[in-house]
Amino acid sequence: MKHTPIYEAHLKLGARVVEFGGWEMPISYPSGIFAEHLATRKSGGLFDISHMGRCRIGGQDSLPFLQYVLTNNAAALAPGQAQYAMIPNESGGAIDDAYLYRVDEEEYILVVNAANAEKDWRWLQKFQPNFPGLVLEDHTEKMAMLALQGPRTKAVLEAVLGDIRSLIEPTRNNLAAAEIFGTRIYLSRTGYTGEPVGFELFLPTAIAVRLWDELLAAGSEEGVVPVGLGARDTLRLEAGLPLYGHELGKDTEGKEIPVLALPVASVAVSFGGIKGEFVGREALWQQFQEIKLRQEGRLETPGEKWLVPRTIFPVLVCGDSVARAGCPVYVGEKLVGQVTSGTVVPYWKTEGAGIQARPGVETGRRVICLAYLDADLLEGQKVRVLVRDKVARAIIVRSHIGSEAAPYARPLFPEEPALAISR
Repeated sequence: MKHTPIYEAHLKLGARVVEFGGWEMPISYPSGIFAEHLATRKSGGLFDISHMGRCRIGGQDSLPFLQYVLTNNAAALAPGQAQYAMIPNESGGAIDDAYLYRVDEEEYILVVNAANAEKDWRWLQKFQPNFPGLVLEDHTEKMAMLALQGPRTKAVLEAVLGDIRSLIEPTRNNLAAAEIFGTRIYLSRTGYTGEPVGFELFLPTAIAVRLWDELLAAGSEEGVVPVGLGARDTLRLEAGLPLYGHELGKDTEGKEIPVLALPVASVAVSFGGIKGEFVGREALWQQFQEIKLRQEGRLETPGEKWLVPRTIFPVLVCGDSVARAGCPVYVGEKLVGQVTSGTVVPYWKTEGAGIQARPGVETGRRVICLAYLDADLLEGQKVRVLVRDKVARAIIVRSHIGSEAAPYARPLFPEEPALAISR
């Protein structure tokens, strides 16, 4: 079993450790998953994500290689920018989803899921002989990675690094180099929590524990806490972000989930002329055209022949029945799909409305999920979820959280009358 450089620090903090993707990782600390989730939304959370796979991609063929093996347009990135992308297969499914960071003109960092890191590495190596000017290196164990997410995290970073305004733009998907302890690190405006303010840090393993400790010390005055995999999952689910093996990969029937069945994938796939040919392009183009025609009401293909017959939707469940992955979903008596991820999440009851909304002092809990449902369903559709032989009322929503009240993410709820679902 592998350990991140910060493993011993987690144990000293009393973390409960589990196996994940071949790594022993903290799932929670003594305060518990709910407390960590709430702290991230109101103040901030510090995450050890050094288990994620990290590849360095360089050389004169780095850009042509990335254009071929990823779905997004890597040429659109200037040095100091990042983008979400898919690693596609030939049939329009996903080998994995990933984040690409352009460090310099011919140097990139590609971050992939921990559980898929070895598979992804073999897949990328398969194409390397076609690009003789490519440098492809696995830096997973050479480089640590931390995430600092939440409204107060900018203040924490500045307490440790100094004024970061000159280093990194305030908007998402930017990247900058910084120096600490006489060592260069990279600081990015990315994250996996849905927080309007969030950072991820790439650093040499030799300084990982020291930087972790300093960020926690500075964060303690701001309410920032260490966060494990448990709350990382509830936060990403609340934000509607996918997890490979749930919203990507295979569905509960063992069928491949098309990449464009995931709405967020629309920003990760490019068909522009500068992009050129890439793995799975034709299959993805057919998916794109089908969805476009369906949205315009011009699709003549019968539903049973659709390439993207289902879509990932956020669903709010009424009551306290927790919908887990695999729970069937019905409209009336018709089976329309299955839950892909589901849990109970805590939330801060907000004070104020709209852009003035702020977390209050009271909290609540709600059951939410992501579900792979018939693609012709719409927001506001009332559904039924079968949870251990009990029927739970539910509704398809636009999103579980909103970020219009930045720097805070606030919970979103449909109008109460919309929840009056008859069985």
